[in-house]
Amino acid sequence: MSDDSKHRRIRSYVLRTGRMTPGQERAFKENWVRWGLEHSDGALDFDARFGRPGPRVLEIGFGMGQSLVAMAAAAPEKNFVGIEVHKPGVGRLLHSMADDGVDNIRVYCHDAVEVLQDCIADASLDTVQIFFPDPWHKKRHHKRRLIQPEFVALLTRKLKPGGVIHLATDWENYAEQMMEVLSAAGGLSNQAGPGEYAPRPDDRPLTKFEARGERLGHGVWDLLFQRD
Repeated sequence: MSDDSKHRRIRSYVLRTGRMTPGQERAFKENWVRWGLEHSDGALDFDARFGRPGPRVLEIGFGMGQSLVAMAAAAPEKNFVGIEVHKPGVGRLLHSMADDGVDNIRVYCHDAVEVLQDCIADASLDTVQIFFPDPWHKKRHHKRRLIQPEFVALLTRKLKPGGVIHLATDWENYAEQMMEVLSAAGGLSNQAGPGEYAPRPDDRPLTKFEARGERLGHGVWDLLFQRD
């Protein structure tokens, strides 16, 4: 086994082979040049790419993008960057942006860790949000969960002082792990108080995952931690 194989990073996702719908494919082709970002372009100049300054919000794993589009439409003064590895979701996001006339999102279709490391400057973000990441609910798969100490340290480094990490999950065991990891991280303070979960902020739309969880009697846990 090579050294590269032994030290290969455990990924928090599995690339699905789902096909894009004709509408998603068309939206991708028509809008990628306008709203897409390439990891290979290196460091992102937010103000140049958006054509203006503004608060910077990074969302990791936006799925089909409905809540991200809703948040961007409700906060036109903010500049949102979304990262999603699944191309159909990116196509759906671009389709929704075009349909709804939302212009304040730019999107990567790439691995989030690589984007953070190679494209996002330290102390450059106002908010990082990760809503309902894959819980990898089987215990033997917990090592695949995205929220791990090393990843949280990377997120913290990318936040401006006073910037916020906002996580949400409908899996109680994952919420407990998130709380443990964020509470132990250096340079972060729990906005709700030590060991406390936050109420859902008004600016986080009710997602289909949350609605499903409510129907099934599941709780939802929000965590908001601020960089010191």
